[in-house]
Order: sequence, then structure tokens, then C-alpha cells
Amino acid sequence: DLSFYKLDYNGQAFLPVTSNTTLRLHTNLGYGNGYGSTDGLPFYESYNAGGQGSVRGFKDGTLGPRSTPATGAYSSAGQAYYSDRDTDVLGGNMLITGGAEYLFPLPFVKDQSQLRSSVFVDAGNVYADTCYLSTTQGCGSVDLAQMAVSLGVGVTWYSPMGPLSFSLAAPLKKPDNAETQVFQFSLGQTF
Repeated sequence: DLSFYKLDYNGQAFLPVTSNTTLRLHTNLGYGNGYGSTDGLPFYESYNAGGQGSVRGFKDGTLGPRSTPATGAYSSAGQAYYSDRDTDVLGGNMLITGGAEYLFPLPFVKDQSQLRSSVFVDAGNVYADTCYLSTTQGCGSVDLAQMAVSLGVGVTWYSPMGPLSFSLAAPLKKPDNAETQVFQFSLGQTF
């Protein structure tokens, strides 16, 4: 049996700025680990960050500790081959994300009831406090120098099918090996 725990905190505050604009502050914090005979979190319980629901401007789940790419091996005939040239995101047992979003009405649109537009700053990353493999990059402790930061604009339309969210974001600070994605779209998820 696997014995582990996870502690999560999600918080947000909406602060009115003017009669039709709002400042939204949000954070998502998490920590988990194994106990008893279980070392660490099971891989399927690891935290991931990046993407429309956490740090926009970065591909879904690409922030945090990664495997080290294979350096190469040789067959018995002396021929070099590589089993994995890229790094894979492993996830981690610590999550820190947050941001600030200024919500305002879209100009030149009369009916604002189903639209929400924003300018935002997102930040965050995933960390692992223990390296279980010698081939893991980016684990050991929280390194704020490796925090991902992005700046962007977003629009959410509350359609009959559910909310459709679009964002354009530019990374201001990119952690090692993080993968960026300027345009992102999601169905059914709001901020």
C-alpha cells in the first residue's frame, strides 16, 4: 500500500477598483510527501504547473523537475544510439503559483454580461525537495530564481457550451528547460 499526504491551498480575492473594473489576486500552494514505507508521492499524484489554469504563457504541465536527457550509449558493435534526447517533466511534491489579474470591460462591446477581459501577471513553478533519481534536474529545494513569470491578456466568453477562455502571454522569466506557448485556449475553465 502507498501512504502519502497532500496539503493544498487555493485562494483568491476580488478587489473592486472602479465601478466596472476589478483586481483579482490568486494563489495555489501545495505540498505532499510519502510516509511510513512510502518514499515521496506516487508519480500520478505529483504536482504540475504551466498552462491556462496556472501559469499562462507556458505549455501545460511543463514547469518543474525534469529527467536528464540520455548522453548516449554504445551497442556491442560500437554504434552510438540515444534512448532519450529530450527531458521529460517529472512533476514534484511542492507547488507555488499565483498572480494578479486586472479585469475590465472590452471597449466597443455593448453587452458585457457574457465577456470578461483582463491583463494579467502569472508566476509559479513546481519543486521537489528530494531527488529520487540521479538523473533528475531541478530538484532539491525551492529556488525562487527558477520561478516562471508571464505577462499577458485574456478574454473569457461565457458561451451556452460553457466558458471559452483565450490568452496571449509572453514569458518575462523562463526557468531552465521550460516550454513556452504564447497563445492558449480552454473550454470549461475560468480563472
